[in-house]
Amino acid sequence: MAMNYDLVVVGGGTGGYIAAIHAAQAGLKTAIVEKDKLGGTCLHKGCIPTKALLKSAAVYQQVKHAETYGVETGETSFHLETAMKRKNQVVATLYNGVQQLISSHKIDLYNGYGRILGPSIFSPMAGSISVEYEDDRENDILVPKNVLLATGSSPSSLSLVEVDHHLIVTSDDLVHLEQLPESIVIVGGGVIGIEWASFLHDVGVEVSVIEAQEQILPGFDQDIVKQVRQDLQKKGIHIYEQTLLKKVEADQDVTVTYQLTDKQESISADKLLLAVGRKANTHKIGVENTDMEMDAHGFIQVNNHFQTKEDHIYAIGDMIGGKQLAHVATYEGKKAVDHMIGVNSSSLTEQEMPSCVYSNPEIATIGLTEQAVQAKGLDYSVAKVSGLAIGKAHVNGNTNGFTKIITDNKTNDVLGIHMVGDQVTELIGQASTAKYFDSSVLELSEVIYPHPSLSEMIGEAALAAERRN
Repeated sequence: MAMNYDLVVVGGGTGGYIAAIHAAQAGLKTAIVEKDKLGGTCLHKGCIPTKALLKSAAVYQQVKHAETYGVETGETSFHLETAMKRKNQVVATLYNGVQQLISSHKIDLYNGYGRILGPSIFSPMAGSISVEYEDDRENDILVPKNVLLATGSSPSSLSLVEVDHHLIVTSDDLVHLEQLPESIVIVGGGVIGIEWASFLHDVGVEVSVIEAQEQILPGFDQDIVKQVRQDLQKKGIHIYEQTLLKKVEADQDVTVTYQLTDKQESISADKLLLAVGRKANTHKIGVENTDMEMDAHGFIQVNNHFQTKEDHIYAIGDMIGGKQLAHVATYEGKKAVDHMIGVNSSSLTEQEMPSCVYSNPEIATIGLTEQAVQAKGLDYSVAKVSGLAIGKAHVNGNTNGFTKIITDNKTNDVLGIHMVGDQVTELIGQASTAKYFDSSVLELSEVIYPHPSLSEMIGEAALAAERRN
């Protein structure tokens, strides 16, 4: 039987379910098609579980060094099973909340695989959704006025590396890790690779990171990368940059052969984590039944309103490329729904969207990197303030890191704010607000920052940019 809707959202991850709620609040009859659990990668395999584990590692490290604060704890040990249990409880609590939100907004949920149909007896246009089930149930057909594709992404692969989910794993596997390996090689030094490197090292695993590009954390400001590389290496993490993978052999352990400058070398470890990015989940969703277009990397092409070439079919989140972040997908989903219902709202570019890395040390950034500013040929200035200048950092016992502000010399506008150090992922929201309102460094320098607080680092950097500190 065919069911009619104003909007069908294919994919119940963060961007999808929040867009569905936004649509329901606007009075649209809305349905979500999700083959797994509401919340998607972010809630079940990415953002939430990894940050819960990183928190466990941070507590473990703090307790190990508690004597610095006058606290004696005796022998300290890390129990993965307990950390995983806590992680599962956090995920379960949030998952229950998402289910209640969908129910309270009277959004219909179809637990099946959504596939886009071409023109058919159900609709003269492509865009009806066939919901396919694993059991013997007959397909449901949903006929919407608009479709929002939010199917997310999954770990990318390499031809040289065959993932067996035992010795060679992806980040999806590690969130269900039952026993810590003694050693691991991480192929890929992007955000995912560095966060896992940080967690695993901090709980006692020997970690090596292999990155093919010139630097770990490609695309981040080079001053940030330099600081993070130095900190990770000081802790004992082995980092190989501009290093090409040549061969991977898995038997009792994993042996990785790599090309470093003019010679080949090998390293062995208990496991290998493949963390070389994420690919769009567009396989078998029916793209071929539409006029939608994809780029060379397999991402669906959209306009500024997140419409595809089929103007009643929208796409958001990881499947369209760009910044593959949950909060970005959330923004895009709301913008797409606003366009469907004819509401004009402010439009942000990638330069107004913050990015965070929850490693130890943390990274938080918004706007242009210094390298991007140079490439644009802009007249700019840089101001940096170390955590050593901040009273609360001394109180907390962690003065490592800095805040860097890049300023346009002609307009005095803030072009970028880049932070590394303790709790900077909690501070970037203030920088995000400043970018949204197109703040100048003068305005940032005149804001009242509570003392003592880590937020003073932003104010001090702004004063430095104004040459007033």
